[in-house]
Amino acid sequence: MIAKDLQSGVERLGDMIASADIIVPFTGAGISTECGIPDFRSPGGIWTRNRPIPFDEFVASQEARDESWRRRFAMEEVFAAARPGRGHRALAALHRAGKIPAVITQNIDNLHQASGFAADRVIELHGNTTYARCIGCGQVYQLDWVKRRFDQDGAAPDCTGCDEPVKTATISFGQAMPEEEMQRATELSQACDLFIAIGSSLVVWPAAGFPMMAKRSGARLVIINREPTEQDAIADLVIRHDIGETLGPFVGN
Repeated sequence: MIAKDLQSGVERLGDMIASADIIVPFTGAGISTECGIPDFRSPGGIWTRNRPIPFDEFVASQEARDESWRRRFAMEEVFAAARPGRGHRALAALHRAGKIPAVITQNIDNLHQASGFAADRVIELHGNTTYARCIGCGQVYQLDWVKRRFDQDGAAPDCTGCDEPVKTATISFGQAMPEEEMQRATELSQACDLFIAIGSSLVVWPAAGFPMMAKRSGARLVIINREPTEQDAIADLVIRHDIGETLGPFVGN
């Protein structure tokens, strides 16, 4: 059912939240746009202006690694200035109320953690851009360390322990999805009685399969997204309005 207007959609969503025992939110770029984080995939987004650097290219080419880090540092002010929006805060309120055990996210901006979710309650399918990791041994590096080395040597640094490349802790095109996170997301999708997809176009697989999995497992499905998605037809409620306005009434719950 597509909500005829914002008010009726919010009221229906409130009823579904009240009657649910286990709610699993699934968030995409749309929840963070009001926080100043751009939607990379949208028309005019960063990936329409700069071709994404695939994982195999990052591994094989120092030039690709340098360009990847140059792009990341160019975005640092945007990520550093971002604060949780109304959508993040609403989900955190429902988490504190015991309704939401964890959030599944395609986002890499760390805003769910900043809103009040413990790190182990944020299932990051595409990783996190606020720190770096060696692709060989997995050692974690802070971004300021990478920046100092990059500025000093004029090149993306390698791990001090195993000499493998250091990369933002994100999942690039062609890189394997994180097994533990995918397993946890699967278990939550199958166990919940209300699944809320928020700000995702639901076109990036395998992540886009979780709403369908939840629906097949008996959960009610809500989709909150400004644009239509291919899964609207199976949803119990579709709200095509601003995410902050839609979830704002739940911030104080």
